[in-house]
Amino acid sequence: MKAVIQRVSEASVKVDRKIVGEISDGLMLLIGVQEDDEKEDADWLVQKILNLRIFGDDEGKLNLSVQDIKGEILCISQFTLIADYKKGNRPSFIKAAKPDKAIPLFDYFKQEISKSCLKTESGIFGADMKVSLINDGPVTIVMDSKTKS
Repeated sequence: MKAVIQRVSEASVKVDRKIVGEISDGLMLLIGVQEDDEKEDADWLVQKILNLRIFGDDEGKLNLSVQDIKGEILCISQFTLIADYKKGNRPSFIKAAKPDKAIPLFDYFKQEISKSCLKTESGIFGADMKVSLINDGPVTIVMDSKTKS
């Protein structure tokens, strides 16, 4: 699984011009599921994301996690994170998991994130979503469960 983690002061996602998910201070997560991903990949990402110290403490040092600040989380599925662009100029998405595998794994990821008792919202898998955010910092981190980086 791949994740783009953005520290935000606010974020929202609309489907058909209606807000389906909205948060204030916290993290907006773009999540891509690969065909060979398993629950262990989701578990690794969940633990890294929830404990990632990218929020400022009283001295302004990045010492606090989203749990420490009791932040909020917005999860967005994004198969385009799995793009293969090595050959030519048109990306291939062949390594992205098909919906029958990606949906349950994305739902599992959201369920595990929500066990943190933080407000957790999400977009709608496969929908044409309009995502808005104010990236705070900006702070953006990319993670890959396969390379653990």
